[in-house]
Amino acid sequence: MMTIAPRWDTLACDPAAADHLASALNLPPVVARLLCLRGLDDPETALRFLNPVLDHLHDPLLLADMRIAVDRIMAAIAAKERIAIHGDYDVDGVTSTVILRRALELLGADVVHFIPERLRDGYGLQPAAIDRLKDDGVHLIVSVDCGIRGADAARRARDVGIDLIITDHHEPDAVLPPAFAVINPKRHDCAYPDKYLAGVGVALKLVQALCRRAGRESWLPGFIKVAAIGTLADVVPLVGENRVIAKLGLDLLSRGPHKIGLRSLLDVSGLRGKIIDSYHIAFLLAPRVNAAGRMSSPDLATRLLLAADEGMAEEVRQLAMMLDSENIRRQAEEAEILAAARKIVTTDPDVGARSVLVVAGEGWHRGVIGIVASKLVDAFHRPAIVLSIEGDIAHGSCRSISCFDMLGALERCASLFLRFGGHKQAAGLSLEAARIRELRLAINVIADETLGPDDLMPRL
Repeated sequence: MMTIAPRWDTLACDPAAADHLASALNLPPVVARLLCLRGLDDPETALRFLNPVLDHLHDPLLLADMRIAVDRIMAAIAAKERIAIHGDYDVDGVTSTVILRRALELLGADVVHFIPERLRDGYGLQPAAIDRLKDDGVHLIVSVDCGIRGADAARRARDVGIDLIITDHHEPDAVLPPAFAVINPKRHDCAYPDKYLAGVGVALKLVQALCRRAGRESWLPGFIKVAAIGTLADVVPLVGENRVIAKLGLDLLSRGPHKIGLRSLLDVSGLRGKIIDSYHIAFLLAPRVNAAGRMSSPDLATRLLLAADEGMAEEVRQLAMMLDSENIRRQAEEAEILAAARKIVTTDPDVGARSVLVVAGEGWHRGVIGIVASKLVDAFHRPAIVLSIEGDIAHGSCRSISCFDMLGALERCASLFLRFGGHKQAAGLSLEAARIRELRLAINVIADETLGPDDLMPRL
């Protein structure tokens, strides 16, 4: 299989609507046309898009279960109960953990955090983590960027007497986990206007609600810049609240001042004193934060971003240098695995001739197979599943194209998997290694029902 050159699609624009918008807002005609093509042909809506402000954030209490979650957290703070934040090992999960922990500390909470290590603990909220936190004297757990499919962990928390508040943005099952509260804009019974928040966006809504309850709404801008890193790194649509978070966060990252941890991350990324934009986040900051979770321990990045004591300068510098080193190691692993995966796609017709590319290798580093899957999608414009075989088990990362619902496809062959979950465009799974060919056949039967040759043609 050869890589495919993209085809340009030209969208039609209503000239009258564009002229009206340009006149109403004194915009250059090309900007007005671009806004209209994005459905922003109303002057008021377009103005909000172009000039997002903090007041554009919705009332956090519009999220289902937000009120009872805030009540429980404030009660735990008052009673001096220990609260644990359970995060996830990517940038979204790390930044979610950082902003919620910092907010709870400012509110006087006894708070700890736990982020699973990819190779040791696996993905998501697990019963073993509940037991570990129970042993640490925790009475309340708040998950961030994970937990929406953690029914077993929720039952375990209930059994051992821990209240669990889940905050997440991944797709829920038909039945929610039996937790004390479940905050997720994608809940089927939740009418929240913004359905596409990142995990850190949902965590920020909880922080917003807590700040409001405590009469500390002036604190909120201090959390926005870290939330912007997670939002941009998770590649969510930059509309609505995501756009507010990204725009205001980038402004704050560019201006400073910053706590010593964030300052050191900017330094090692070569960004101190620069005007920060989305490119800098996606290709310089986020890869270094992600490298910790991919290659070793996400706690390295979490500790760095939490660092606020100027007396910790040497320790913080060492943490930043460790992230930089891990990122270099990640790049080398990624290049090696990508070359092997591309060779399989281009030389094995059982793989490359299919609508969904399913490639596997012994001992491929689990921390980078998601990036490799993304690069296969970019190169061949087909959904891709990249699997690392470790003994009898294969762990996979899936990435998709816009017209193929990867999570929906996985749900249709769920009997193959030990675990799976994620989004329409990105998911993770594990299965017995002996069933990889079965997966390749099953996922392609599903894909061939919905994908035609035109769908597999990249467009710009």
